[in-house]
Amino acid sequence: MDYLKRYNEWLQNPYFDEATRKELAALEGNAKEIKERFFKDLEFGTGGLRGILGAGVNRMNIYTVRRATQGLANCIIRAGGEKKGVAIAYDSRRMSPEFALDSALCLCANGIKAYLFESLRPTPELSFAVRELGCMAGIVITASHNPPEYNGYKVYWEDGAQITYPKDEEVIKEVNSITDFSLVKTMNKDTALQAGLLTIIGEEIDDKYIAELKKLVINPINEEGKNLKIVYTPLHGTGNLPVRRILKEIGFENVYLVPEQELPDSNFSTVAYPNPEDPKVFKLAKELANEVGADIIIATDPDADRLGVQVRNLDGEFVLFNGNMTGALIAEYLFSQKAENGTLPKNAALIKTIVTGNISGRIAEYYGAKLIEVLTGFKYIGEYIKLFEQTGSNEFIFGFEESYGCLVGTHSRDKDAVVAVMILCEAAAYYKSQGLTLFEQMNRIYDKYGYYKEDLVSITLKGIEGMEKIKSIMGEYRVNPPKAVGDYQVLRIRDYNADTITDLRTGEKTPTGLPKSDVLYFELTDDAWCAIRPSGTEPKIKFYFGVRGNSLEDASQKLERLSKDPVWQVD
Repeated sequence: MDYLKRYNEWLQNPYFDEATRKELAALEGNAKEIKERFFKDLEFGTGGLRGILGAGVNRMNIYTVRRATQGLANCIIRAGGEKKGVAIAYDSRRMSPEFALDSALCLCANGIKAYLFESLRPTPELSFAVRELGCMAGIVITASHNPPEYNGYKVYWEDGAQITYPKDEEVIKEVNSITDFSLVKTMNKDTALQAGLLTIIGEEIDDKYIAELKKLVINPINEEGKNLKIVYTPLHGTGNLPVRRILKEIGFENVYLVPEQELPDSNFSTVAYPNPEDPKVFKLAKELANEVGADIIIATDPDADRLGVQVRNLDGEFVLFNGNMTGALIAEYLFSQKAENGTLPKNAALIKTIVTGNISGRIAEYYGAKLIEVLTGFKYIGEYIKLFEQTGSNEFIFGFEESYGCLVGTHSRDKDAVVAVMILCEAAAYYKSQGLTLFEQMNRIYDKYGYYKEDLVSITLKGIEGMEKIKSIMGEYRVNPPKAVGDYQVLRIRDYNADTITDLRTGEKTPTGLPKSDVLYFELTDDAWCAIRPSGTEPKIKFYFGVRGNSLEDASQKLERLSKDPVWQVD
């Protein structure tokens, strides 16, 4: 069906509400926008939906959300999981409460029990709730750190992790088979409540979630730690209450909240977009931190699964740690303290994504732990946690990705900024008692393992033309890959889409051993590397770079030459 035909169907079909048809009528004559909204269905990818809010098949709205939920419902019914039910959470974005309720009512209309949180909750708490309630699946309505015009829909299975192969393909197939929106089921909220199909949840799950986090404390907060001054901003999202609660309950007494960013705000009006990777979102927090003399600044994204941290450098100025640095800091703290107190298991495992820096490998090696690399996406880390439980082969200690997401413990099967804040602040308190700041401890880690530095360059390419351009760029690098770049020679090329690792010295090809994914990874001399991949959540193509130097200055210079090499320039 061509896009104009689909547009006219939505415009004229009384099944779609008046507001939707009015929004579409206002687009008359705007051929480009109509095409953008109707040239394809909003793709239900391996994790769910994410897109711009608005009317149309290629937008996030109640109809595309219901369609996705009907597809999920079909899979749950086939698996016999109706009585187990589905847990549903949502963040502070536009339409998040409406999408969550619509999802619940679609499930209920299919005879599936739905557990809906009473108000916004962090993504990791949804992951926890799935297993705590014994559900067959979970849904969280969030677009994470995307700009305000986005929202999303993520699906979890009974292990508490986002769906992976083959379940993801099964759900995608069911969703794609629904071509008539009017066949999607729904029901009245009061009817669902009275029938016992809809249950509202909240405080009881909060208490159990916080209790699990407190079990992960290694070094109880002492008097020195109580004096640690922490500035925290939830960036208008879901982290506010759980982060403040866990810090208070484990003993921190000087936590300062950025007041302008405390309350939920779907417009994220104090920031350009709510991403803790962006130094600009810390403006208000830094002002408060300098006013109160804070030691560290913490920020969590809207669904509280990513954290950003700024610490004072040797000159007393706040600097942002990237995700590799924060991950290394937490990993070193966890492994060193467990080794010291005798609780580090012999089969300990550290898991990282393929585009996460190499210092983690040195940390794992030093403590005799197994390092496992997975594709980008925390669901793959969750998949290994499940495997460890089933086989007993390893014990999960820590998993992280460079994009500011990490997990300590197995209470959640997704990245968890709440527990990450807790452990990071615990580490800050511990090192403070040793006379060290987090900045100084980071330098000690570099001295111990090597001076690793990383960079990420993202190029935004929106719309249909952008999709084609990204596809063309990836194709060009596959046909004409670089043989040398920056100060380095290319040793091996991993093409995860073709499932090949090509040794450029011998020509030998071996499999990657990971699922197919549109990623190119270049192994370079001297433990350096670079990678290219389209973003799975935003209209971007991403270039990753990592080097090891003889000093931080040397690493910075090498990274500059690597990332600025003309081979990475795209028109």
